[in-house]
Amino acid sequence: MENQTIIWPAPAKLNLFLHITGRRANGYHELQSLFQLLDVGDELTFTIKDSSEIKLLTPIQGVPDEQNLIVRAAKALQQASNCKQGADIILNKKLPMGGGIGGGSSNAATTLVALNYMWQLNLPLEKLAHIGLSLGADVPIFVQGQTAFAQGVGEKLFPVSLKQHFYVVVTPDCHISTAEIFQHPDLPRDTATLDFNNYQFKQTQNDCQQLVFSRYPIVAKAFDWLIEYAPSRMTGTGASVFAMFEDEASARRCLAELPSFLSGFMAKGVNKSPVHSLLESLNIG
Repeated sequence: MENQTIIWPAPAKLNLFLHITGRRANGYHELQSLFQLLDVGDELTFTIKDSSEIKLLTPIQGVPDEQNLIVRAAKALQQASNCKQGADIILNKKLPMGGGIGGGSSNAATTLVALNYMWQLNLPLEKLAHIGLSLGADVPIFVQGQTAFAQGVGEKLFPVSLKQHFYVVVTPDCHISTAEIFQHPDLPRDTATLDFNNYQFKQTQNDCQQLVFSRYPIVAKAFDWLIEYAPSRMTGTGASVFAMFEDEASARRCLAELPSFLSGFMAKGVNKSPVHSLLESLNIG
């Protein structure tokens, strides 16, 4: 298709809770979670090429292109569709890396959705989500584009409409290995299965939180600061923690007092991904 200058959002997510209910023989963990999509994230632009070359014009330091989820997603989509076109890709990185807020997975999902549109492949979302799952367990939630409960290894998604909250998300300067946390012998793995119909934030938890706090005191310090303002929790395996506010003004007051050892942002929870809102406007237009 003719090149369009479209800025494609790659939104952040929060795990409002994360329960680990068991472990499979293959080592994968059975879990339950609630993925809350946010209206803040990275941004991607794509220039379509007649050649099949995929080039990321804004490489991330320390991440070779062949390992970058954006490049891997584009090549996986080419392979799945036998597409002969390529793309130059620009990433405007706004989210902290390694925070547990889905930056890499969201970038991959936006790449799949955007190139499916721009290459005019017309693959259904279910096919894109299947491709995404091979790239990472969190990619399908961003492809499907709805705030949702999740279970299994995170691939079984149940869309839900939540009351709109505002969130302050803060991240200390540390990197947490998700593999390390999930392989640790002290990680709880026997939380009772939750009936999603009975979900209440205060009756859930993040089963990774205490283990991460004990191994990374700076994450515990971030949480201790944040919880003075509103109900708070760690997302994923960290390092980001979030507080949930009923109104924007309260969230802004909290963010204004952010201590120097933390980076942070405010976001609004959304039930539909900004990617899908954009896609709808393009298809209507």
